[in-house]
Formats: sequence, C-alpha cells, structure tokens
Amino acid sequence: MKELINKQIQENIDASQKLLNEDLLKYSIERATQFCLSSLTNNGKLMLLGNGGSAADCQHLAAEFVTRLNFDRPSLCAIALTTDTSVMTAISNDYDYDQVFSRQLKTIGSDGDTLIAISTSGNSNNVITAAKLANEMKINVIGLTGEKISKLHDHSDVILNVPSSDTARIQEMHILIGHIICTLVEKELFEDLRPLKK
Repeated sequence: MKELINKQIQENIDASQKLLNEDLLKYSIERATQFCLSSLTNNGKLMLLGNGGSAADCQHLAAEFVTRLNFDRPSLCAIALTTDTSVMTAISNDYDYDQVFSRQLKTIGSDGDTLIAISTSGNSNNVITAAKLANEMKINVIGLTGEKISKLHDHSDVILNVPSSDTARIQEMHILIGHIICTLVEKELFEDLRPLKK
C-alpha cells in the first residue's frame, strides 16, 4: 500500500514538474488570465462546464472566484453550468444530453463573457457543442484538456493542454491551473486589498 501511495505522489510531482517546464503552456495560462480579466472588468462573467470530475472542478473553481482564494476581496462573477440538476435533467430528458450546457449558455451567455471548458479528453460532445455555440456568440473559450490533440482545440481561443494522458494527473493539473488563474486575477484586480505580511 505504501508503495502505491508513494507512486501516486511521485506521479503528481512529475506532472507538476512537466507543467513547470512547459513555457508555451505557461504563456497560454497568461493569455487565459487576460481573457478572464477582460470579461470581469467589462461587466462580463466566467462560465465553467465539464463532466464528472471536471464538473466538480468547475464548481470548485467557480466557488474560488465568487468567494475568495487568497484574501478577502469583492466577489467575481463566475457560474458553473454543472450545478442545477433540474435544468440539466430537463434538457437531457426533453432534448439531448449534448445540449445540456449549450442551452444554458444560449440563455445566460453574452458577447465578451469567457467560457472555461474542462474536459480531460477534449472530445465530450456536450462540451464541444457548447464551445461551438460560444464561438458563434463571440464568447471567449478557454479549453482545459490533456496532451492529446482533440476537438476542443478547434473551438478554443486558448488551449491549456496538460502534458499527461493520465486522467487523475490531468484533473490535478487542471485544479492547479485554475488556482493559478484565480490567483493572478486576484492579484491584478485587488492587490491593494491583500493584507501585508507580518
């Protein structure tokens, strides 16, 4: 058991090290942050979507933006499109699960908003359907996925493809990237509110 624990921890460290060495990916994180800042400073919002573990990541990251991550500051408008079970099951039942995010996006999305689409494979039909609609609506799309080229690449303004094909490591790196983006946004918008270190 201890051997497996050590193996899992080491794989996380290795994935983080790969991320640290990927200059293009770090540049893409900066670009993604600029999209978020542009939306949030122009009365726009962030919308997040994904399936399964990625849906949980969406809710986690939306909570960080709305509440706080590093220090007290005003709320930022971020909505996870994965939380309303009545809406999601109605769309899935009455239409199709492929439309579970796009119908929500069509209702609440606006030109200048930013969509954060999280998919370890980058090929989930409902994620791609929403990303295509976002392109039509002039909504910025940030795609978070794994190392393989996917359909999400074709519909993202910036792609954050984690250098791994292991689902668990991809998800761990997605949360790390999400925290980095939120930290950068907080610093850019609210640095004057950060408490001085003693």
